[in-house]
Parts: sequence; structure tokens; C-alpha cells
Amino acid sequence: MPVNDNVIITCALTGAGDTVSKSPHVPVTPEQIARNAVEAADAGAAVVHIHVRDPETGAPSRNPSLYREVVERIKETGTDVVINLTAGMGGDLVIDPDEPLTHLPGTDLVGGLDRLPHVEDLLPDICTLDCGSLNFGDGSNLYVSTPDMLRQGARRIQELGVRPELEIFDTGQLWFAKQLLAEGLLDDPSVFQLCMGIPWGAPADPGVLQSMVNMLPEGAVWASFALGRMQMPWVAQSILLGGQVRVGLEDNLYLGKGNKATNAQLVERAVQITEGLGSRVASPDEARLKLGLKPRS
Repeated sequence: MPVNDNVIITCALTGAGDTVSKSPHVPVTPEQIARNAVEAADAGAAVVHIHVRDPETGAPSRNPSLYREVVERIKETGTDVVINLTAGMGGDLVIDPDEPLTHLPGTDLVGGLDRLPHVEDLLPDICTLDCGSLNFGDGSNLYVSTPDMLRQGARRIQELGVRPELEIFDTGQLWFAKQLLAEGLLDDPSVFQLCMGIPWGAPADPGVLQSMVNMLPEGAVWASFALGRMQMPWVAQSILLGGQVRVGLEDNLYLGKGNKATNAQLVERAVQITEGLGSRVASPDEARLKLGLKPRS
């Protein structure tokens, strides 16, 4: 097996899901998110993946000033960590199933370029690019990211010199990401995040993960994660197939049944699994080299 012997751990700090009311550890304010980023880095994360939330309500936000405050607070501490900002916000469409042209509350749908103002402002090491549309859970919530939107976004991210992390929720999205690469809209090394267990995308099934890994373009750097109780088993799954890993409160709130975790604790557990498999945890500088990023400024 192509076991990864130098593993990049990403911590996804808060996400956009309805988790704030479910755990007191989910960070909401820029100060809390930045503090969680530093704690995750101290615990062994080379990369932090950042969403922001409305500080008053905890609702997901696209406000560039909130992203700026988080990034500035992290940098003020002197912490060495790779910054990965989401650019997936603005793709939510909730329709009335009886009148599908009617948009329901929860809709936040903008064009591909309108999902990037904070990336243009802050020029992070990495930003995400969600590589297709998806029935996002039960009900009538869709995530919308069309081929035209993706081409626009990929071209702009490339112009900015930011490394896109290609978020892959199903095999068709991986197929299209490879098309972006063929069209010259992505630079090497291509970086993939294989997102497993999100209803109704790719299931958290080891055979499906192996199939997706087999589809990756040559030279790709990839990571994978799964939701909930599958988060930690997926650390091992990814490492054993040669990939990087992602943990964090965006995807899972628990260390075990009834034991609500912090981001740092989830990273610590990922470090234990990584080292238990005989692999090393990559430093931020090693992550930059592997991901083709600029050296730390």
C-alpha cells in the first residue's frame, strides 16, 4: 500500500453548518476562530481551513471583514500555519418543492466570482473550489456550482496566484476537476479534498474512496475526510492510501460518544493515529513544499 509517511493535517475550524447550538466548543467570533486556529496549529495541524460566522447569531457569513480579522489575529500571534479560506459560500439554493422557482429562506446564491472577494483581498495560501452541484442533504437544499461558475472561479483564482483546493463530493465532480486541469485552468500540483459521507454525495465507503483515488490525475496531492464518527477512521483510511487528512469541528463534534471535542483535541487524536501508523506529521513548511505554495512570508 502507498502509505503516506509525511502527513499534512488540516483542521476545519467551524464550517457553515448548524452546529453552534450543538457544542459550546464551535468557534463563532473572529477572536474565537483565530484562537482555535492557533491551538490547532500548536497541536500539530499544518493547515487551518477557515469559514466565518456572524458574531451575533452564529449564522454562516461571507463578510470579507470577518475573514480579514481572523487572518490578522492569527498572524499577530506569529503562529506558523498555512491559511486555507473557504470560497464555497454563496452556493446555497433552497427551493419550494411545489413551486421550484420560489426560493425559500436559507438561499444564499451568487455567481462564481462573487464568492471570491475575501480571497482577492487577503490572497491566502489556499482557497477552496467546490467542483460541482449537489443535493445537499434531505429536503430541498441544493449546492449550486455550475461548469461556467467553476471555470470563472478557477480562472480568477489562478490569476490571483492562490492554490485552489478542489472540493470533491462525488465522482462526477472529480471528472470535471480533471477537465479544468486539461483546460489549463489549474496549475500543478493539483490539490484535491475528497469529501465523504455528505448526503447525498460520495458515501463514506473505503471502496468508493479507493475508486476516487484511482481517478486522480498523476502528481495530484490529495486529502480526504468523512463526517461524524467516521472522522477518525478516515484519518487512517487516507494515510494508508497515500493521502493527507482533515479533522475539525466543521465535520465532527465528538471524540467519542457523548464526549464533545475541541478542535485541538481532534488534531491531537489525528496526530496519535498518524504516528501510530508509523508516519510523521508534516510541519507547515513541509506542507508548503508538498502543496507547491510560496515560502512563509
